[in-house]
Amino acid sequence: MTAGKRGAPGLFDGKFSPTRPLAASGHLFAFALDVTKALPRRPFQLREFIQQTWFIASVTILPTALVSIPFGAVIALQLGSLSRQLGAQSFSGSAAVLAVVREASPIVTALLIAGAGGSAICADLGARKIRDEIDAMEVLGISPIQRLVVPRVLGAMLVAVLLNGLVSVVGVAGGYFFNVILQGGTPGAYLASFSALAQVEDFWSGEIKALIFGLIAAVVASYKGLRAGGGPKGVGDAVNQSVVITFLLLFAVNFVLTAIYFQLVPPKGQ
Repeated sequence: MTAGKRGAPGLFDGKFSPTRPLAASGHLFAFALDVTKALPRRPFQLREFIQQTWFIASVTILPTALVSIPFGAVIALQLGSLSRQLGAQSFSGSAAVLAVVREASPIVTALLIAGAGGSAICADLGARKIRDEIDAMEVLGISPIQRLVVPRVLGAMLVAVLLNGLVSVVGVAGGYFFNVILQGGTPGAYLASFSALAQVEDFWSGEIKALIFGLIAAVVASYKGLRAGGGPKGVGDAVNQSVVITFLLLFAVNFVLTAIYFQLVPPKGQ
């Protein structure tokens, strides 16, 4: 496993050199390819998959639900105020709901998956690495990617998809409450404008984004965890680096996916 060997360059490790970021990106990409090729292989670690899925869900579901309420509220309040200024208050519901379903839900889900679940994955694998458990598995002919990484990646992807649905529901409900109660919006107009402009592809766009974001968060966390070294301090540094790298990748990939979506899926009514 090339990406997990000691001495592989990292984005923030040691002295800076012009080629270090390129080398680190290449190692990360190679590790992602190894994980992708290992996903359909057998035997599948079902017990590990269930345990990791439950763990990731348990550490992310409550923060996700709490964060999605103010996200939906802020979007509803901002768009409601802007629509009143433009004389288009009847479309505030559709704008708020589409903003939550298309963009806010997958981003919120991804940030919490990376911040809570990804950091836990990185810390767990990093602790195994500094205790030489990963080296022992390789000596015994056991693939750490197949045994440890694949169940965590699949668990993160499944939890991301499910949490994205939760964030969408809670965010839309919170936006409805704040728009109707605090800004005096009409419930019928809020729902009618949403049904007039929204389409099923908007929901699937958010779900696909959440699936990809969960994959990215788990792969980066696993990569940094398997490369951790230098004792507990090295594990802590790896956790911090995994979160930062994941956030940067998420926002870049989100822009690309949004641009592709608007190119492939025309707005409703056109």
